[in-house]
Amino acid sequence: MLERHPSPGMGLLLPVVLCALAACCGATSPPLRFWPPIAHGCNDSGILELAGFALQDINRDRKDGYVLSLNRVSDVREHRQVNSLGSLFYFTLDVLETDCHVLSRKAWKDCGVRTLHKSVYGQCKALFYVNRPGRVLYVLAYNCTLRPVSRRSIHMMCPDCPSPFKLSNPKVLETAAESLAKYNKESASKQYSLFQVTQASGQWVFGFAFFVEYLIKESPCTKHQASSCALQPPDSVPVGLCKGTLTERQLQKFVSVTCDFFEPQAPAPGGENPAANQGPADLPTVEESQQKIIAPTNSPSKAVPKGSVQYLPDLDDEKPEDAQENSPVEAFPVQLELTTDPLGESLDVSFLFLDPEEKKVVVLPFPKKEQRSAECPGPAQQANPLVLPP
Repeated sequence: MLERHPSPGMGLLLPVVLCALAACCGATSPPLRFWPPIAHGCNDSGILELAGFALQDINRDRKDGYVLSLNRVSDVREHRQVNSLGSLFYFTLDVLETDCHVLSRKAWKDCGVRTLHKSVYGQCKALFYVNRPGRVLYVLAYNCTLRPVSRRSIHMMCPDCPSPFKLSNPKVLETAAESLAKYNKESASKQYSLFQVTQASGQWVFGFAFFVEYLIKESPCTKHQASSCALQPPDSVPVGLCKGTLTERQLQKFVSVTCDFFEPQAPAPGGENPAANQGPADLPTVEESQQKIIAPTNSPSKAVPKGSVQYLPDLDDEKPEDAQENSPVEAFPVQLELTTDPLGESLDVSFLFLDPEEKKVVVLPFPKKEQRSAECPGPAQQANPLVLPP
């Protein structure tokens, strides 16, 4: 049998063909950006710290409503980027409303959650960008859905607990007006006017009591100018949150009020474009969670997080009492889809960095709930099932 040997020409051509094939495959094969997201444990200390910063950024972006606090991490995935561009974290957070208004700019850890019968709870999805070399912590996008706690369940547990009232109820407006009048009467000099009623409830305790929370704005007039004072300028902004009570007993009225004033926000230095949410140079990895992260304070001048908070009615109002467990009503239909392309789409994040070089990260479709880690969701701060999304 004759043995067939490759010709010298073929021996020289083979490496060239292999190199060409390798170059071709390298040009068309998916780069490292298509690595699947990594699932983490929802109770890892590093994850909890990053989740706290993400929620802080969400609260900072909001202009209305109350500060949200972290109840638990429901799900988390990390999508590591190429070229030292850090990671995108896909967070699903279970949250609770606090008693601090977002205009107070208080950190959520410094605010108390509402008592059970006044609870508002829900879920947020957030796309959180972390770049440790660039010292960047930034929520690129978020969406939240909130609901009040089930009135039906509260009434079964506590029939005498306060019940929510419509903000347009005349008694609600009367309570706000009379409690603010009391505050202005006791004020040494400055006077305030009603900006917006934000919460209202009532209960029967030896007479009917109304409870309201409302934003106030400052009047340009002092107490002594009240009769001759000009109208409030239309561009005035809220300066505080008041809580008023009006109790009626045997044709008598008892009024009480407390007000919490917001700290003035210092404007950012003009002409600067600092990186968003700058932390220390060495941010911790998930495995290095014992290191301390300094809370970021700066915000970019080019862009802000894009998102919304949707308030839905009591689930009992959408789900009849005799509904089956498999009712089609979704408790928290919160969605966050920047792309539907399974290979992802590029998003420009150059504005987050001080250097002029263009930087882009790849955003994937938000991971499905069914794919989350076995270590998720994590333990809740408030474990009552009435305030835990399913």
